[in-house]
Amino acid sequence: MGLEHSGRTHRLDWADASVREWDCAVVWSDPNDPEAGIVLDRSAFYPGGGGQPPDHGVLLWQGVQTRIVGTRKSEDDLFLLPAPGDPVPPAGTAVTGALDDERRSTLMRTHSGLHVLCGTVFRDFGALVTGGNMEPGEARMDFNLPDIPPGFKQTLEDAVNVEITADRPIEVRWLPRAEALAIPDIVRTQDRFPPEMEQMRVVDIVGLDAQADGGTHVASTKQIGQIQVVKVDNKGRQNRRVRIRLVSE
Repeated sequence: MGLEHSGRTHRLDWADASVREWDCAVVWSDPNDPEAGIVLDRSAFYPGGGGQPPDHGVLLWQGVQTRIVGTRKSEDDLFLLPAPGDPVPPAGTAVTGALDDERRSTLMRTHSGLHVLCGTVFRDFGALVTGGNMEPGEARMDFNLPDIPPGFKQTLEDAVNVEITADRPIEVRWLPRAEALAIPDIVRTQDRFPPEMEQMRVVDIVGLDAQADGGTHVASTKQIGQIQVVKVDNKGRQNRRVRIRLVSE
């Protein structure tokens, strides 16, 4: 199985995050049980994971539209979940997939923004990530950060936007596990470790942050747009929750 596959599905979202429309075929479905989902031979739908929500979009086939509102992973396969009441194309059907471009593009900007935030906090404060989550245009990330200096919120916002304006390239590559784990600080989460895989997918904001990551990202930091640090909360004796949002293209 290739590096850019999940079960029977070739992962176009991993191969090229700019893909928004593509031709493919249904390799498995049960029209009598729509909730079982749909497996495609090629898919650009990001299935969700690592705090990034799944993509939404449609499948177009024989003059019919099937809305896709989520994804379920079972063993190795990715099952696209149709909207309640929408028809399900049977196995063997040629379909065209299309993503909700605004949702995907905003999630890519948001996810890359979180990586800039993570890299900046690690560089300036040495803090590891203890949790995180995102929705289109807004997100939060938790850090093991017992003490923060006066003016931390504005200082952090300014530092993050300096890195965004620097227009750093964001590169994605697959590396043998041992080679990836040899990169200093490749894992920035305190209590989680990458799954056992022979090859690891690494997202590198060149000169700032390199992490094992499975999500979708923009091609450079400038594409993120400006970020606002909305709030910094105390979540326990050592934990700080930083909430951010996108404020411009």
